[in-house]
Amino acid sequence: MGKLAVGAAVVCAAAVCAAAALVVRHRMKSSGKSTRAMAILREFEEKCRTPTSKLRQVADAMDVEMHAGLASEGGSKLKMIISYVDNLPTGDEKGLYYALDLGGTNFRVLRVQLGGKDARVVKQEFEEVSIPPHLMTGTSDALFGYIAEALAKFVAEEGEGFHPAPGRQRELGFTFSFPVRQTSIASGNLIKWTKGFSIEDTVGQDVVGELTKAMERIGLDMRVAALVNDTIGTLAGGKYHNQDVIAAVILGTGTNAAYVERAQAIPKWHGLLPKSGEMVINMEWGNFRSSHLPLTDYDQELDNESLNPGEQIFEKMISGMYLGDIVRRVLYKMAEEAAFFGDTVPPKLKIPFILRHFRVAFRADLVHSGECKATKPLSDLTITPNMSAMHHDTSPDLRVVGDKLRDILEIPNTSLKVRKVVVELCDIVATRGARLSAAGIVGILKKIGRDTVREGEKQRSVIALDGGLYEHYTKFSTCMESTLKELLGEEVAANILIEHSNDGSGIGAALLAASHSQYLEVEES
Repeated sequence: MGKLAVGAAVVCAAAVCAAAALVVRHRMKSSGKSTRAMAILREFEEKCRTPTSKLRQVADAMDVEMHAGLASEGGSKLKMIISYVDNLPTGDEKGLYYALDLGGTNFRVLRVQLGGKDARVVKQEFEEVSIPPHLMTGTSDALFGYIAEALAKFVAEEGEGFHPAPGRQRELGFTFSFPVRQTSIASGNLIKWTKGFSIEDTVGQDVVGELTKAMERIGLDMRVAALVNDTIGTLAGGKYHNQDVIAAVILGTGTNAAYVERAQAIPKWHGLLPKSGEMVINMEWGNFRSSHLPLTDYDQELDNESLNPGEQIFEKMISGMYLGDIVRRVLYKMAEEAAFFGDTVPPKLKIPFILRHFRVAFRADLVHSGECKATKPLSDLTITPNMSAMHHDTSPDLRVVGDKLRDILEIPNTSLKVRKVVVELCDIVATRGARLSAAGIVGILKKIGRDTVREGEKQRSVIALDGGLYEHYTKFSTCMESTLKELLGEEVAANILIEHSNDGSGIGAALLAASHSQYLEVEES
């Protein structure tokens, strides 16, 4: 072999060696990145752990905070608001009642014909109305005038099957999903607007008074019988169908709980004790916090960057608005520190809440004809569908996960290994949220003495649940219910039931108008 050929062979061999070394280095680098990504996941999983012992501590803390919130105003992070609802529906209610549900950029008007124990809800109709943007930042008279006009138009269309009692005022339940300081069953002063509303002259005013004035201006003879929120409406709807209902929990975009308390167990209540001896308490449990909550750095970052830092910590760990964003934040760290999706961090992964909820729209023709069976407001039909869809993917190649990563985050061609990690991450976040929700419910049961079985007593306790997260995220709701059994034990759990109570903000509000009707005493005498 000549010198030239030998030289060429040496160069060739060197090139092969260099290429092989490059492959080895790439594999080592890739392996190192993969190891780092899994380390991030495992560290997060460890910090999210919710062993039974920790959940019991959370339930105990919820019980303690409930006592503190009932003792004095500002005594706890839990507001424990006195709702003035002391009569929940019994199922005997009869007649025509209306509801108005104002909680976002749409409002809903609804009517139900109640037929008593035998017939229950005979007929119902509703209509969804959009609020023009200029009215959200205008005057109080303009907004409530617009609502009253829509209500009057809806009343004028009262059709066959709806029977207003002769000589009686129509009565309305008003679901108002903004912060109010309630002063009676049918009055409450607006503390502040949220959700894009900013009408200065309503702040501090009684919102029932504002609506009543607007109805009077156009000659609509209707009385607001109850001012409520959607959680109390859910409790009312649950109680109407099942007298064993003792509490209600909303698990949707946000979260809250309400329950029936003995009036004598409310030290901060200074009024006359209600005849029923009971009072519904609106817990505002989203604001619960405790050193026992398994908070991570990602939760802290989410809270710091939120519109209300330091507030609603429990809600930020368990509700549909936030679950997807916790997943996004962990994926972002994996992309940034471990090149999980390649050498560059996908730009869409930097966008907060990109994995958040979406809206389910009804067919408009059904909404306006009142034939739509799902009588939820559009604003409440919000869940974490992207996260839920990925978590529930059972296809062999996790195709749904791949599609979501491509369509939402613009990350193409992900490997099965990457997709499996994403599913595991969704599972960690959803499991923590579901188990903490169960611990919260156990806290309520502890407070009212329903967490044990007394000798010779078989008392059933039913929790009414509603919200898109509970209704549509199956793995979440299944995990929550199995955790309840784990915490309560077989014997107690046998007497605790979870029931879906649909449309608290609509039918629930109408039922509360019925149970607080001005004509009740006339009918009873």
